[in-house]
Amino acid sequence: MSLTNPWWTCNVNFMLNERQNYIHMIAPQYQKANKKDKSLMLDHGTRALALNRAYLAHCLSQSHRIIRLSGGKVKLQADIRKKSSRKRSCFFTPETIAWLIYFWKVLYHCCDRRLHSMIPLLIAKRAQFESLHEEAWKALELPPWTLEIESQLRSMSASSIYRYLRKERQKSRFKGISHTRPGSLLKENIEVKTFAMWYKSLPGFVQMDLVGHEGGDARGCFAFSLNITDVATQWTETVATPTKAQSFVFAALQQGKARFPFPLLGLHSDNGSEFINSHLSNYCTQEQLQFTRNRKSFKNDSCYIEQKNWSLVRSYVGYARYDTLEEVQCMNALYEVLRLYTNYFLPVMQLKEKLRIGAKVMKQWDQPRTPYQRVMESPQIPVENKQRCQALYETLDPFTLHQEVQRLKNKLKELRRKKELDRIQAEDTLLKKGSTGNILAESSKTVRIGF
Repeated sequence: MSLTNPWWTCNVNFMLNERQNYIHMIAPQYQKANKKDKSLMLDHGTRALALNRAYLAHCLSQSHRIIRLSGGKVKLQADIRKKSSRKRSCFFTPETIAWLIYFWKVLYHCCDRRLHSMIPLLIAKRAQFESLHEEAWKALELPPWTLEIESQLRSMSASSIYRYLRKERQKSRFKGISHTRPGSLLKENIEVKTFAMWYKSLPGFVQMDLVGHEGGDARGCFAFSLNITDVATQWTETVATPTKAQSFVFAALQQGKARFPFPLLGLHSDNGSEFINSHLSNYCTQEQLQFTRNRKSFKNDSCYIEQKNWSLVRSYVGYARYDTLEEVQCMNALYEVLRLYTNYFLPVMQLKEKLRIGAKVMKQWDQPRTPYQRVMESPQIPVENKQRCQALYETLDPFTLHQEVQRLKNKLKELRRKKELDRIQAEDTLLKKGSTGNILAESSKTVRIGF
């Protein structure tokens, strides 16, 4: 066999499928060659294919390999280009997966790392309030709880949780309408704070923002949700207001401020006129609160509250239009339960470090912990406040809170559906009275009658 500049020694760059075809073609020659020729073929092959020498030798020796079964009557021939799918048996039982999905829904579809950190707590709360929910769990067709299910849930990793919940994870993303309007010249006297100027170790500095519930049509009066979140602990309070008038927003701010388990030290908002006004500025001066604002058109300066606008407002009340007093009262009832549910039982992760290597950004996050756990770990918060939080935590049942959240969400949907039926009936009444032009005008007024 002559090896003087053979065709298979060309130094070219190969794609994956080309490498497989290359090996498939020269494998018969390799298997018939002597030791010296095989060594030479491997020298050229490693340079041409950029493969490990031992791996290339294995591929060449195994390609076209024939295995005879049943005394030589049946032949199996291997092909390096064919790959079999790897399948392994499921370690976790279907009963364990059913409870995992239920815990995931109780924590309102949180991510795998956050759910993994809360599984021991949910198991303890399940045992504490088992007698209250036994009938409800049977109605949901959950399997009976066993020690095997508990041990498997405790041993499940975050990556396994991600894989087993992949089919259950369904998300719908929408985009609302911005209701921020420029404030007065007073904003020139209010300090600007960017996203890089926050102290994450000192509780009390909060970001706040308004979320509009206009339903895609910003005309007329409609409800807003004032969202307030602490940067250090991620403790969040939400209050619904009839409109975004300064008086309503200021009353909601005072109500949310009183609910925090620690005194507030500073307020941060966008440049909207509902925040940038002399009334709120004088209040911050009187209460010795630091008042700061975003840079114009830089929403990332309020990155903490912008994330909460989705996870704690939009994901629960949606993008529909709410413009009646009954709906605002129902939203506030929902937020009263939701503050206990999210602050005490929904873990959050905070960014510890961000490193840029060329075009790649590597992020490192801290361990998932609930806002309640972060409050208990903070040395700046008074002991009396921590004791009150702990006493309340001992009485809370996450499964009952989850059921109450779902009930209030359904009630809010029913109020909106009833409002739509009333609107349709009003349009039908107008059809019998006036012309088409008057009907459209009066119908528009009926839809946006507000308060």
